[in-house]
Amino acid sequence: MRPAPTRAAVARRNLTLLLAPTALLTVIGLVMILSAGSISAVEGYGTSFWYFNRQTLYAAAGLVGLVVTARLPYTFWRRAAIPMLALLLPVMLLTLHPALGSSLYGASRWIDLGPITLQPAEFAKLLTICSAAAILSRPWKQLQRPRDAFLPLGPLVAVVAGVVLLQKDLGTAVVICGSVFLLLFAAGLRLRHLIWTGLAGAAATAFFIFGTAYRRTRFLEAWLNSELDPSGAGWQLRQGLIALGSGGWFGVGLGNSRQKWDYLPNAHSDFVFAVLGEELGLIGALAVLSLFGVLLFAGIRIAMNAPDTFGRLLAAGITGWIGLQTLVNLGAVTGLLPITGVPLPFLSFGGTALVVTLAGIGVVASVGLEGVRSAERRRAPARSGSRGGGSRP
Repeated sequence: MRPAPTRAAVARRNLTLLLAPTALLTVIGLVMILSAGSISAVEGYGTSFWYFNRQTLYAAAGLVGLVVTARLPYTFWRRAAIPMLALLLPVMLLTLHPALGSSLYGASRWIDLGPITLQPAEFAKLLTICSAAAILSRPWKQLQRPRDAFLPLGPLVAVVAGVVLLQKDLGTAVVICGSVFLLLFAAGLRLRHLIWTGLAGAAATAFFIFGTAYRRTRFLEAWLNSELDPSGAGWQLRQGLIALGSGGWFGVGLGNSRQKWDYLPNAHSDFVFAVLGEELGLIGALAVLSLFGVLLFAGIRIAMNAPDTFGRLLAAGITGWIGLQTLVNLGAVTGLLPITGVPLPFLSFGGTALVVTLAGIGVVASVGLEGVRSAERRRAPARSGSRGGGSRP
């Protein structure tokens, strides 16, 4: 009978299950960006490799970020996250400056730095989760009392979400607030407080949707009633569904998408999964979803085996963020949720998003590595004790 694996072996396996899907999804993302973005890249920049080359550079930068954050003790974020987030907020406001910020589809998310553009809100996702984990893991926090659970976490999240909403980026604000909500669940907040928090979040989201004309139009005409205006507001969703439906079981073949020929807007970014489904079919789409499932499973396992409360909440929060953002994007592509402009982690074109997501994976890996070291430290006294016990007469 095979002996049960040691805690150190389990921790190493969790790290493998985390990093292997991350690498595969990043490579698949580069391939799909080359395929889905080739036509628009030729039309806009004269070469079909423009998006691919830029994303490759961002992937290399993200790999460096992953290695750095994995080797950095995760306890660093307990001290540094809140000050870093405070410094980031003024940078996020620079996106509203007409000379520095750049807008697309009505949202002012980017800072134009010449050859590259920076999206500060992507950094806010990671830093908000790290800050929330630091606050909720403090020993004096009593989550049974609403005041301790929501102060100072509530005002901090409200300020970050408010700045993001000034950029007219409701999708990112929903992802940030939703990730903190999942973190509260992982921290053990009482069910009734979670329900009231969820209802308040839903009410606030509805207010921002129906209180703004262009969001209301997108919600009602581009999502709920897209079939009433298939060549206007419902065009993108309709073309995305055509792409997914055209793939069949095995797809039309890599590079052979028809929808990327200017039929499907944002084929290389927000709707890259639609092109993936068209070219690789249902089998390929399910394979990619399986990789996401393995990655999220590994993140949860690492959180469960974390050495302390902060490590557990940190790994759980980052895993919840990636999982939630994946669901929001896939829901938009398949018509189950409104289109929000939220990218698909690892696969959608977007340099800042890829770099920050890979850095977040590195933070989770840092928690996993400390779990390995902790398990090995516990195992060493046990082995020395058994040897000492065996030498007695």
